[in-house]
Amino acid sequence: MSTIETGVLAESTQMAGELSGQALYDKCWALAKNLWWTWHPEVISIFRDLDPIRWRQLDHNPVALLREFTAERLASRAAEMVLSSRINYAHRRLKEYMANTKTWAATHAGVLGGNPVAYFSAEFGLHESIPIYSGGLGVLSGDHVKSASGLGVNLVGIGLFYDQGYFKQQLDDKGFQKEEYLDTKVENMPIEPALSPEGKPITVRVDTRNGALFAKVWKMQVGRVRLFLLDCDVDGNSPEDRELTSRLYGGDERTRIRQELVLGVGGVKALRALGIHPGVYHLNEGHSAFGPLEVIRERMHDDGLPFDEALRDVATQTVFTTHTPVPAGHDRFGGEMVEEHLGPLRDALGISYDQLMGLGRVEPQNPQEPFCMTVVGLKLSRKANAVSQLHGHISRRMWAQLWPWRVEEEIPIGHITNGVHIPTWLASQMMQLYDRHFVAQWIYRMGEPEVWQAIHNVDPGELWETHNALKNLLLAFVRRRVSRQCRRRGESDETVEAARNVLDPNVLTIGFGRRFATYKRATLLLNDAERLSALVNDKERPVQFVFAGKAHPKDEPGKRFIQTIANLRHDPRFAGKIVYVEDYDMNVCRHMIQGVDVWLNNPRRPLEASGTSGQKTVLNGGLNLSILDGWWAEAYDGTNGFAIGHGKSHHDDAVTDKRDCEFLFKAIEDEVVPMYYDRDVDGLPRQWIKRMMNSISTLAWRFSAHRMVMDYARYSYVPSAGGLSCDMTSK
Repeated sequence: MSTIETGVLAESTQMAGELSGQALYDKCWALAKNLWWTWHPEVISIFRDLDPIRWRQLDHNPVALLREFTAERLASRAAEMVLSSRINYAHRRLKEYMANTKTWAATHAGVLGGNPVAYFSAEFGLHESIPIYSGGLGVLSGDHVKSASGLGVNLVGIGLFYDQGYFKQQLDDKGFQKEEYLDTKVENMPIEPALSPEGKPITVRVDTRNGALFAKVWKMQVGRVRLFLLDCDVDGNSPEDRELTSRLYGGDERTRIRQELVLGVGGVKALRALGIHPGVYHLNEGHSAFGPLEVIRERMHDDGLPFDEALRDVATQTVFTTHTPVPAGHDRFGGEMVEEHLGPLRDALGISYDQLMGLGRVEPQNPQEPFCMTVVGLKLSRKANAVSQLHGHISRRMWAQLWPWRVEEEIPIGHITNGVHIPTWLASQMMQLYDRHFVAQWIYRMGEPEVWQAIHNVDPGELWETHNALKNLLLAFVRRRVSRQCRRRGESDETVEAARNVLDPNVLTIGFGRRFATYKRATLLLNDAERLSALVNDKERPVQFVFAGKAHPKDEPGKRFIQTIANLRHDPRFAGKIVYVEDYDMNVCRHMIQGVDVWLNNPRRPLEASGTSGQKTVLNGGLNLSILDGWWAEAYDGTNGFAIGHGKSHHDDAVTDKRDCEFLFKAIEDEVVPMYYDRDVDGLPRQWIKRMMNSISTLAWRFSAHRMVMDYARYSYVPSAGGLSCDMTSK
């Protein structure tokens, strides 16, 4: 071969390599920009293998990671780690997923195909690298969207883009919570400007009495679902208003109503600008309840309807979900603030100030009553639901005065119990176990009870071994985090070293992770510190605890709860046996619910509307130890976990707390500990493992987000969109 031929061959080989590298690079970007990857461990492992250290440092953010790679460097790393075939396979699977039209919804919710569900939520918990969520409500919204994607339900999400998100939590040397807000770099987010049908970026305008608010619209792809996020950091807004969507649940009452105006009214305007004509409007909590007023205005303008007729029509298309029986969880605003922000919309609706205020009042003619977002949500919808059966009872009682002519049982608030997105929360090790023993392609039938009965055919030793592997991963994670906390506070080398050795993998491990609202009673066990000490220091059958959670920045009592638990590390009775992990987020939650033996939930009944963290624990073999509140009140059957008390509460909270503390200790001492440490000749806790299997087989399918979204589709979305072929229930 001549020198020229050799050179040409080398050049063509180099070009082919560059093309191959560029192709791999482009496919990785396609994977990173669709959040489908967040529930596919095999895709997550691709990003992790590109650079494990940076993956962890970047909060598992593939967009930020890929920005540090060139096509050439990625191709080199792919060759080194043999990633090319894995990348190609993942990309092909994503394309097949997006193109598939043979979905559950195609058969059961076809009416939504042309006119989608518009799903409004103030927060969306999709992944820890996308900090636009604070806790349970946001994670539920994220799981709802993911399951809608999996089922093929034609749904679009509407939310706000918080460029500082929710706060990062650190504890000072006194154990007190400190909040830090970090700017999110838009370029590191899997978002792009939303475009109108003409291909132009969209900015919406919302008028108030003291000037207009402007918001640009971003688009995020979550599997098959498009999520649109409004962002007030745009030209035309005052410096104050440019910060309006910076922080989730930040600022004062004025900030809150302006955020909710942008979410509700601005969200509806964004849909119109996008050329989307929803068949259903789903208001996930009251934050977006201004939205139907804008839809009513559209109907009056477009179709010439009078206000009352437009309201009736829009209400039939509106679904409202209430999430809390706690009074402080329902936003209320004074008349002056409502008029300042809704005045121009009220003018367009042609209604009086008193009429507008009446929509948000239980007693429309009571001038002393503020405007409540939950009330207007209930009045402007014809399908309303709570999020568990018990919460449904409480909600009907709570809002009965809105329908004084009806008995409580006939109050038009039903319930659809919350569920969790199984692929997001299921550990890959458990996924592999299920793949070996469940029917082929079981993940596409995860809502079927029969599928999960196969867990009883699994060898108990295999299930126990898998659980212990996950438990060891949790303990390693906790040790890393706790030792890092000690180093940051400048503590001694001895203290840091001790933190690297907290907890024992052979000890019964109980986890508690949630928002530190006082009604959730994180410190209930400390009501009897001596008895708790006896538990954790028992030489034969000890117990250890992992706590995590944030308190709202303005919740001083909640912060004191955190301080009390965190400072147990200074008490020799509890040091190394009760640990507190800072900055609870989806990543911390994932480690905890996948690795604990027991998930503890002890709210003051009936204030826990549903709760979903315990549902995530079920999937991974952990057992629930819970007050009979929220979802657990309808889930517990005596063989699939443990109950605290008998489902009753005293009218005096102090009596309830004392009584529940006793019930909790007795459950741990008399049921949980003996069963966990009762081992056979092979070292297996047979009765415990049987209860794990009962938990998985009876609960995993029932409290899945797929079941939840199917319920919404059948009982709310399809009827609201006018898609019923038969309904003989109307009187």
